[in-house]
Amino acid sequence: MQPPRSPSHAGLTAIVQDAKVPVWVLWPLPPGWLVTGFVQVGDERTGARACGVALSGPALLGGPADMLVIAEEPGIGLGCHFAGLDGPDPGEVCASPPHAKLEVFGHPVPMWAVEAAPDRAAYVGEAMGNWLWVVLWPADSGALMLDGPELRDLREPGMELDLPYGAFCPRLES
Repeated sequence: MQPPRSPSHAGLTAIVQDAKVPVWVLWPLPPGWLVTGFVQVGDERTGARACGVALSGPALLGGPADMLVIAEEPGIGLGCHFAGLDGPDPGEVCASPPHAKLEVFGHPVPMWAVEAAPDRAAYVGEAMGNWLWVVLWPADSGALMLDGPELRDLREPGMELDLPYGAFCPRLES
């Protein structure tokens, strides 16, 4: 795991430049939400095999909330790390109907809630051959997943979104 990157255009440019997996962001962002940092796993030789975008804003039930959207190759473990789980992968997740859906490139992506640490909610699915994780703090912020948010890959040509940046998310330092 590399040191987290600042919530800035320079931080985004550095993450996108090395990414071998999607760099997902909810778009449009929920009202009042900001991009608050970036995280990656990889090195200069192999590139980033896992990337995460941190977002922060108001929780639906009041108070502040944080969200981390992660794409990773199987076996990396970044999503499990932030969800508070042991191991590199979530295990058997699709034995039941999905608990939520996200939209990726106009297609629904099923997401399953996984047993996470008690202070957070975690959802996992698969998009473009990679694990897709959404980890939310506090746990009741998982309600944000019910709206079926849309994800955009910031690596795609023309994805020069005017992202609003906020203060660095300290959860990225865990």
